Amino acid sequence: MIKRTGAKTRRWASRALWSAPVAIAAAVLVLRVAFPGASADAAGPSQATLAELKAEFARPKATPFPSDDPYSKAKAHLGELLFWDPILSGNGTQSCASCHNPGLSWTDGLRLGVGTQEMKTHTPTLLNIAWAPVLGWDGHFPSLEAVAFAGPITNPGIMNRKPADLIQALSAIPGYRAAFAAAFPDHAITEAHIGDALATFERTIVSGPAPFDRWIDGDEKAIDAQAKRGFVLFTGKAGCANCHIGWAFTDEGFYDVGTATGADIGRARLFSNTVKLKYAFKVPTLRDVVRRAPYMHNGSEATLADVIDLYDRGGIDRPSRADFIKPLHLTADEKADLIAFLNTLTSDPKPVEVPVLPR
Repeated sequence: MIKRTGAKTRRWASRALWSAPVAIAAAVLVLRVAFPGASADAAGPSQATLAELKAEFARPKATPFPSDDPYSKAKAHLGELLFWDPILSGNGTQSCASCHNPGLSWTDGLRLGVGTQEMKTHTPTLLNIAWAPVLGWDGHFPSLEAVAFAGPITNPGIMNRKPADLIQALSAIPGYRAAFAAAFPDHAITEAHIGDALATFERTIVSGPAPFDRWIDGDEKAIDAQAKRGFVLFTGKAGCANCHIGWAFTDEGFYDVGTATGADIGRARLFSNTVKLKYAFKVPTLRDVVRRAPYMHNGSEATLADVIDLYDRGGIDRPSRADFIKPLHLTADEKADLIAFLNTLTSDPKPVEVPVLPR
C-alpha cells in the first residue's frame, strides 16, 4: 500500500516564507491494485484513485503571465532577441543562452555555472519557471522580472554589464528601437522593459509532453511495467513525491536534504532564524531530468543513480534536515525502477531556431 499524508503540515517551514505561495493538493492517496509486473507490496492505484492521481499530475492548459507583465507577441519576441544577444554582457561574448542552452534542456551541462568567473552553484533549468513564485536556489529573486538586473546582467562574476551602458548600446541599434516600440506603448528602452521582455519570453519555455503524460492520459503502453513500478516507488516508499509533486514534479519549496555543509546555507541567508531553512535549497523540476546532469544545487551528483544513492543514504542527520529525509533501504531493483520512471519524464527534443539579431 502507498500512502501520502500530512505533506502540507510537514512543509510549513519551507513553504510559508515564499513571496507567492502555490496551492498544492494534500489529498491522501491509498493505492491498492497492482500494476502489471509489480510485486504485491508495490501496489498501484484503483481506477478511482488513478483519477485523483491524473488530476494531480495533469499538465496545465495555459501558461500563467502576471497582470503587471502580461503576454504579448511583440514583447516575447523582444525578450527572445535579448536572451540570445551577447550585447547583454560586458565583454560582448556571453548571452543568457550561454548558460541556459535549449539543447541541454535550458541549462549548461556543467557542474558549476561559468560567467566571467566560475559560479558557486549549478545553473538551474529555465523549464516551467512561469509557475515559480520565487527564483534562485535560495529563492532570493522575488519575481522573474527581477532576475535580469538583480542577478546575471550586472553581476561582475557572470555578465558584468552596467545598465546604463547596455541601454545606450541597445538605443544605438535601429532594430532594437523598433522592437521596444512594438512591445511597449512608451517606446522606451529601460531596465524595467528589458526585465519584462526577458521574463515574458522565459515564461514561454515550457517542457513538452513526455511518455508519462501519455500514460496519465490513458495510454497504458506509453510507459513499461518497470517505469510503472518506479512510479509506485516514487509516490510511496522512496518518498520522492514529498517534494516532487504536480505536473512539473516540484512543489517549489526549499528543504535541507542533508547534503550542504559549511557556509553553503541556502535559504537561511534570507531567513536566518528558521531552523528548517538552514542548508535548504529549492526543489527543481524533474521534467527532462535525464538531459540535465549533473544534479543538485552544487552539481555534486553526476548521474541519476548517484542522486538516488544520496537519498537512499538519508543525508546528514541534523535539526535542519527535512523530516521526510531518512535512509530508504532501497534494493538495486528498486533503484533501477526509479530511474526507469524518471526516464519517462523527458519529452521529445524540439528544434530551436536562433533569431536573427538586430544590428
